[in-house]
Amino acid sequence: MEIRRTFDVLDYAMKTYPRADALASKVDGQWVPWSTAEYVRIANQVSYGLLELGLKKGDKIVSASNNRPEWNFLDMGMMQIGVVHVPIYPTLSDEETAFIFEHSDSRLALVSDAPLYKKFAKNKTPNIEAIYSFNEVEGAKNWKEIAELGEKNEKKWADKLSLIKDSIKPEDLFTIIYTSGTTGVPKGVMLSHNNMMSNLTDALHILDLETNSRVLSFLPLCHVLERIVHYGYQWQGYGLYYAENLGTIGADLKEIKASTFVTVPRILEVMYDKIIAKGKSLKGIKKQIFFWAVNIGLRYEHAGINGSWYAFQHKIVDKLVFSKWRESLGGNLKMAFSGGAALQPRLARVFTAAGIIIQEGYGLTETSPVISMNEKNYPDNMFGTVGVILKNVEVKIAHDGEILMKGPNLMMGYYKNEELTREVIDNEGWFHTGDIGEIIDGRFLKITDRKKEIFKNSGGKYIAPQSIENKIKESLFIDNAMIIGENQKFTSAIISPNFRFLHDYCAKKGIHYRDNEELITKPQIIARYQQEINSTNKNLGPHEQVKRFRLVVDEWVSATGELSPTLKLKRKFLHEKYDTLIKDVYSMSKGDDE
Repeated sequence: MEIRRTFDVLDYAMKTYPRADALASKVDGQWVPWSTAEYVRIANQVSYGLLELGLKKGDKIVSASNNRPEWNFLDMGMMQIGVVHVPIYPTLSDEETAFIFEHSDSRLALVSDAPLYKKFAKNKTPNIEAIYSFNEVEGAKNWKEIAELGEKNEKKWADKLSLIKDSIKPEDLFTIIYTSGTTGVPKGVMLSHNNMMSNLTDALHILDLETNSRVLSFLPLCHVLERIVHYGYQWQGYGLYYAENLGTIGADLKEIKASTFVTVPRILEVMYDKIIAKGKSLKGIKKQIFFWAVNIGLRYEHAGINGSWYAFQHKIVDKLVFSKWRESLGGNLKMAFSGGAALQPRLARVFTAAGIIIQEGYGLTETSPVISMNEKNYPDNMFGTVGVILKNVEVKIAHDGEILMKGPNLMMGYYKNEELTREVIDNEGWFHTGDIGEIIDGRFLKITDRKKEIFKNSGGKYIAPQSIENKIKESLFIDNAMIIGENQKFTSAIISPNFRFLHDYCAKKGIHYRDNEELITKPQIIARYQQEINSTNKNLGPHEQVKRFRLVVDEWVSATGELSPTLKLKRKFLHEKYDTLIKDVYSMSKGDDE
């Protein structure tokens, strides 16, 4: 069966890999599965119900929800009749939500729960005819009403549905995904079935697992990487389980014995920090063996490059330490896919050494999304790169270092914005990614920074903040950091400490403090962080070295605006939030900062 439209995946799964747990989520603490047959039946009912409500090909439906089986029922139900799905992050501001409602021309809206229903109702624009909720919400329509309406009218629409499905072409629009715009106005990326399915076809071999595998999902389904991998999971016949929340990832992985998951680097950083924290709590010889294993892992190289003595040590620490890491994550985790931001190479090394291969990739919403991906095995995996350029995707590096691409996965354009589309896709059809990079060995892509984030200091030297921030975050004392210094004499950093680790350090050193605000002002703490910065500076060029830093008491998270929904730094927000602090950094005069 040829799979060229996204909903073909479901028909293929039903014919080839029907299973009892095609989808599963937790209800009252217990995993509740949905079979492939139930999935197909309910998706069809949704299609019938939407047709009965008067929805037709080209109409739009906006959704904001946590990850759950019901999202898939509605997604497939929409696609089968040519309705365009517009999934958005639940954390968007009221202003952004209202803008997307109106700009997308959506007729219906779907939400997960009562708080989101209230948010959507408050920001409802005249084009939104009704809002449906997945959870039971007082006074709200429920998604089951659509399915029930479809069930009642199945005879009326069953033959029509087959005709509509046959009429949908691979080049037809199937989704609009809104991404942040440089002006603050979201951009609606239009993707066709062919954009995503051609990309998935070229990348499907990377999902190299047994057919009976279970996988865990926790990245938002409006995230284009999570979404395409979702279709890949279904295509391959894997059981797709949804984490309760980010705090239960470890427990959920263990319960279902998951084989893989998709993540962003921030989640891997947190997982690594938790593992290290457990190691710190060990005593005596156990602690020594644990950190011997960590050091072995951080030196890991592919293809036995480190030699036989390293291989012998690795075999020992794998049995003594790394096997326990795998056990704590269910004992069946083979690999994880990382995207959305730059991954610290040390994390890829240490997890891969522990038998959990980290496959870092690269792409954008506009590229549906994969441009390159590290594969599971050497020689198609290189630490510090975002992998091998995908088959049927062309990449070249512009004279200024910007990565340009062409391919069948390149978006149809920005919705209602031809001018912006022409700005990013040139006359020769090359898409300008906005990222700076290089091609290694003629096949591996390496990202060095975002073009728009690179800045010059007052001496005209270029500073690439992302790479410096990644080096700084290797310190266990540091949770996050932002490099500053545009048009200034020297580079500085705003640092959000890892307070859990810092509190343990203070307890061991007998450092007393009233609260975190007092803690970050203590001379001995500032001196300890200076040691961490000095260590990082040894591996930086003179103009990149951090001359000053400031500690802040805030934890940077998406809920309070410091991070995007994909956990990237929101630099404009952070610059505004710490404007006074930044001015203070550069208001003092000091000779060695010149």
